[in-house]
Amino acid sequence: MDKVNCYHCGNDCGNKPVEYDGKNFCCNGCKTVYDIFSTNDLSYYYDLQESAGSTPTIVEGKYDFLNQASIIEKLLEFNEHNLQIINLYIPHIHCSSCIWILENLNKLNAAISTSQVDFPKKTVRIVFNPEILNLKELVILLARIGYEPYISLDDFDKGEKKVDRSLIYKLGVAGFAFGNVMFLSFPEYFEVDEFWLDQYKGVFRWLMFTFSLPVVLYAGQDYLISAYKGIRSNILNIDVPIALGILVLFIRSTLEIIFDWGTGFFDSLTGLIFFLLLGKFFQQKTYSFLSFERDYKSYFPIAITRINSRNKEETVQVYDIKKGDRLLIRNEELIPVDGILINGRAQIDYSFVTGESEPVFKESGDKIYAGGKQLAGAIEMDVLKSVSQSYLTQLWSNTVFSDKEGSKFQTLTDSIGKRFTWAVLTIAFVATAFWLYNDSSKAMNVFTAVLIIACPCAIALAAPFTLGNMLRIFGRRKFYLKDTQTIEQLAQIDTAIFDKTGTITTTQKSSAAYEGMRLSAEEESLLKNTLRASNHPLSRTLYDMLAEHNIVPLDEYQEHLGQGLEGKKDEDHIKIGSADFVGNLADSDPQNTSVHISSNNAYKGRFVFNNHYREGVSRVFNEMKGDLDLAILSGDNEGEKARLEKILPKLTPLYFNQKPNDKLEFIKSLQDQGKKVMMVGDGLNDAGALAQSNVGIAISENVNVFSPACDGILDASKFEQVYKYIIASRKAMGIIKWSFLLSLLYNIIGLYFAVTGQLEPVIAAILMPLSSISVVGFTTLATNFLGKKLI
Repeated sequence: MDKVNCYHCGNDCGNKPVEYDGKNFCCNGCKTVYDIFSTNDLSYYYDLQESAGSTPTIVEGKYDFLNQASIIEKLLEFNEHNLQIINLYIPHIHCSSCIWILENLNKLNAAISTSQVDFPKKTVRIVFNPEILNLKELVILLARIGYEPYISLDDFDKGEKKVDRSLIYKLGVAGFAFGNVMFLSFPEYFEVDEFWLDQYKGVFRWLMFTFSLPVVLYAGQDYLISAYKGIRSNILNIDVPIALGILVLFIRSTLEIIFDWGTGFFDSLTGLIFFLLLGKFFQQKTYSFLSFERDYKSYFPIAITRINSRNKEETVQVYDIKKGDRLLIRNEELIPVDGILINGRAQIDYSFVTGESEPVFKESGDKIYAGGKQLAGAIEMDVLKSVSQSYLTQLWSNTVFSDKEGSKFQTLTDSIGKRFTWAVLTIAFVATAFWLYNDSSKAMNVFTAVLIIACPCAIALAAPFTLGNMLRIFGRRKFYLKDTQTIEQLAQIDTAIFDKTGTITTTQKSSAAYEGMRLSAEEESLLKNTLRASNHPLSRTLYDMLAEHNIVPLDEYQEHLGQGLEGKKDEDHIKIGSADFVGNLADSDPQNTSVHISSNNAYKGRFVFNNHYREGVSRVFNEMKGDLDLAILSGDNEGEKARLEKILPKLTPLYFNQKPNDKLEFIKSLQDQGKKVMMVGDGLNDAGALAQSNVGIAISENVNVFSPACDGILDASKFEQVYKYIIASRKAMGIIKWSFLLSLLYNIIGLYFAVTGQLEPVIAAILMPLSSISVVGFTTLATNFLGKKLI
C-alpha cells in the first residue's frame, strides 16, 4: 500500500487512514480539527467547547478600553488604514496544538492575514484588517477560543514584562511536603519497634497522604495537564510517562494505606516531583544565564545617516539614535525606527513587515514605520522613539519571509521525540511484567524509574544550545547571523562567491580623479544631491569627495540597478553611471573603474577610481583555496583584472560586467550542479544574489546594509576572519553530534539500571534534569572553547 499522509498534520496515516470529506486523516482528532476550521463557523467551535464545559465567560465591557485610539496606538506595532500588527502575550500557550490553532486564526476570521507564535515567550504576532475586525473584536475572539491575552498598559508604559513565579511557589510546596514526608517515614525506614510509633502508624501514613495531595494536585499539575492535552490531541509527549509514573505512585500508595498493605511510596512521590521541579528551575536559570537568543544582536552594525544641529550629515550606529533626531534615508534603505516624514516623497515597501509588496505613498507630516524600505530617492524623517533592535531582528528572522531548506538536526530531533515516548512506555511495561513474574517487590520501582529516567530533553537541547551559543559568540566577533539555521547552512558551504566593489575593496581609502569638461555650479549641486540618495559604494565615495552644496529635494530620482542613477531638478537633468548608460558609446579607457556623467543628455566626463583592497584579501583566498570553489563576480569592467590575478590564487575565476540578474543566474546555475553557495556582497546592490545563495553575507562598512535578503552581516574589520567562521560552523556541527551521542549513552545506561531494578524513582528524578544540564554544560563549554580560537 502506498504511503498516505494526513491532510491535517502531515504524519503517516499508517494502514488504516480515517477517510472524511474525500481526504485522509491519521486519527479522529485530526479529522475533528479539520472539520472545525474547514467550516469557518465559530459557533461550531464554541458548541464543541460548551459540550466540554470549557467556553470562557467574557465579562461584558471588559475590553471596552480597546476602543480608545490612544490606547490602540500604544499597543500596535504597525498601523495603516487597512492593516494593523499586534504582538500579544498569551499565558495559556502550552503545546503544539495551541500553536496550530493560534497560527490558523485566519481560518476562523478572514480579516486575519497571518499569525505567528513565539512559543518560548508565549506571544503571538497577528496581522489583521481593522476595517473588518477591530482590536477589541480580535481580543474577544482569542478569549472565546481559550487563549485570552494578558494586556497591561502599565507594563507597556514601563517596558516591563510580567514575571511568572508559579514554578518557585510549586517548588516551595513540593520541598516542604517532601521534607515532612521523609521525617514521617523514618520509623518505617528503620523499622523502629516502639509502642507509641506503632500506635500512631496509621496517623503518620494519613499525614503523608495529606502532604502528598498539594504536591500531586498543585505542584505536579503541569505534568498531568500537559499529558492530558497531549493525549487529547493524539500526541504522546514526554510528559505522558512522567504523569503516568506520578499517578501510579499516588494510586498505589493510597491503596496501600487504605487497605493497610504498607506505607506506600509517598516519599518517592513527593521527592520525584520536587526534584523534577528543581531540575526545571535550574534549567530555566541556566537558559536565562546564557540568554543567547537575541541579546547578541543588540549592537549589530546598522549604520544610519543623521543630520545634526549644524545641518551636517554624520554616520552613526542605529542604536545611538534618539527621539527627536533627524535621519536621512537613502534609496532602497530600510527605515530603522518609527518617525514623521519631513522632506522628500516617500514610496515605502512594507513587505518586510506585512508580507504585502504594494508600496505605500506618504507625504510630509505622515507617520512612517520601522521596517519599511524607501523606494524613490532620499527622504528625511524625525524620530518618534528610540530604536527597538529586537523588533528589527524579529522581522529579519521572521519565518514567513524565509524559504531556505529546513534543519536536518531539527528533523532528527522531532523524529526521535515522536518515537521516544512509545519506546519508553513499551520498555516500562515489558520490564514491569518481567519483575512481576520474578520479584513483584521490585515491579513498582522498576516501572516508575523507567518512566522517569528516560528523557529526550538532552537530545532536544543539543542543537538549539550549541547553535544558539555560536550565534552569541559570532555576534561578539562582529559576525551577525539571522538565525541558528544559517550556521548549519554555513557548515555545508562548498563554494564561495565574492563581489568586488565594497566587498573585497574598501571605500574608506578609495580616491577618484575627474577627467572631462568642467561642471557648472548648478550641475555640481544636482550631481551632489543625486548621489546623496544612492547607497552604492562608489556613489557614497564620490558623494563624500565632492564639495558641499545646499541640500535641495529632487523633482525626480531613479536608480537603475547595475547601470546608474538619474536625477531631475526644474529643467536640469543628470545621469551618473556606466558609459553606456550616460550615452558615451566611445569610452576611451574601459580598463579603469569609472563613473561617467552626462548633463541634459550632453556627455561631461568621468571620475576614475583607484581601488584599495582590504587587508588580508590574499590570505583569506589562499586559506579557502583547495577547500572551497572560489569566484569573483563584479559589475565593473576588466580594469582590475591584472591586479586581481596577482592578489588572488592562480586560476581563480574572475567575471566582470555582471548585472545583478547575471549574478543571481550564475549562483542558480551552480546550485543546479549541487553546489552549496555562499555569496558575500555589499547588501543592497547584491540583494538578488544574496537571496538566491544558500548563505548570503553582507559586508558592513558605514553603510546601511540591513536587508531581508541577507542571512548575515559581517563587520568589514572582520573580513579576514570569514573562513574561520565557516570552519567554526563545521566544528559546531561536530559538537551537536557528540552531544547526541552523550545523550544516547545517558539514556542507555540509565534505562539499564532502571530495568534491572537498581535505581530508585527518587534517584531517577535527580538524574533526569542532570542529563539536560550536562548536555547544556558540554555544548556551552565546547562552543566557548571554539569561540576563543576565533580571537
